Amino acid sequence: MANNPTRMVSLDAFRGLTMAGMVIVNNPGDWGHAYWPLQHAEWNGCTPTDLIFPFFLFIVGVSLTLSRGTMGNPWKIVKRAGVIFGLGFLLTFWPRFDLAVVRIPGVLPRIAVCYLATAFVFRATAPQGEPSDASRFVHALYLGALAVGLTLAYWLVMTWVPAPGGVAGDLTPSGNLGAWVDRSLLGGHLWSQSKTWDPEGILSTVPAIASTLVGAVAGLWLASSAAMKDKAIRMGAAGVMAMALGYVWSFAFPLNKSLWTSSYVWFTGGAAALLLACCAGIIDVYGWKRWSRPFVILGLNAITLFVLSGYLAKQMGLIRWAGTDGKVISLSRYVYTTWFVPLADPYNASLLYACANLVVLFGVLYVMDRRGLYLKA
Repeated sequence: MANNPTRMVSLDAFRGLTMAGMVIVNNPGDWGHAYWPLQHAEWNGCTPTDLIFPFFLFIVGVSLTLSRGTMGNPWKIVKRAGVIFGLGFLLTFWPRFDLAVVRIPGVLPRIAVCYLATAFVFRATAPQGEPSDASRFVHALYLGALAVGLTLAYWLVMTWVPAPGGVAGDLTPSGNLGAWVDRSLLGGHLWSQSKTWDPEGILSTVPAIASTLVGAVAGLWLASSAAMKDKAIRMGAAGVMAMALGYVWSFAFPLNKSLWTSSYVWFTGGAAALLLACCAGIIDVYGWKRWSRPFVILGLNAITLFVLSGYLAKQMGLIRWAGTDGKVISLSRYVYTTWFVPLADPYNASLLYACANLVVLFGVLYVMDRRGLYLKA
């Protein structure tokens, strides 16, 4: 598949930056020696790592507004969402293939659901005929109002409605209403590290859809006839205001990725808009593109990178043998302790291992880019 010369390079670069961040935070050499910005907040709070997933959803929202396929055959939307969901399920299903305990929620399944919902909302609220700046503005108001409505409703439900046997406003990992919904409907198909709640659970998918809608609003602005410099400045300003809104809201409803709180939606959506505005200004306004090429390569094959990254990490953990001390060691642990631990202190060695993962995966995508291969869902 040939590259599309009309693509928005800054959006591909932003997507690639996000993907690079994902690979690095998901593949430390030693989880006990990872710098705090490369770890999720323990519960409440927001680290740079906690920005990655909402950035994905924001990018999905922007992309669907710029894609002709969104207003085309609706079954193509359903098919694409099904493929994304299926890829995520297969990554979780492999290699145990145990339907009794396989996790159903996940990153790709949530992306699929949010894409499906936002794409159909976008279609339902789109103006008739050829879009103009005025009609795009009205369309964006509809989508923005819905995002506000979803986050307000989620806030009220999570703080006023108690889980059966619990108390209203309980936002602890196992005591919140969303965790109760997950246990009731998904049973043993939750995140294995918790078993009583899931960070990509059912109820928290509602505000995650709002995150995608925020991206769609940004996409409509980018599709307008305004000068790119004006687009970048106004989107950056809107991003700062959204971050401020999320921060203020966090005093009543804390920033929390696992609960995908309403404050988290607006804080991270604003951060995504601000970073995309910076990319647009640097690349599309001032024409400084050379630095972005590696990230564009990662962004053009984002689904491939996501699947390869997950598969590589699992496979290296599954290949095991008995070491010289008689203890079983995995391939990933062997590579880390043999090649990286001698090079630096534990934290830097762990980071070097993560960066090496990114370099290897980039090499695969670089070859694909050179051959014009871009795999899409």
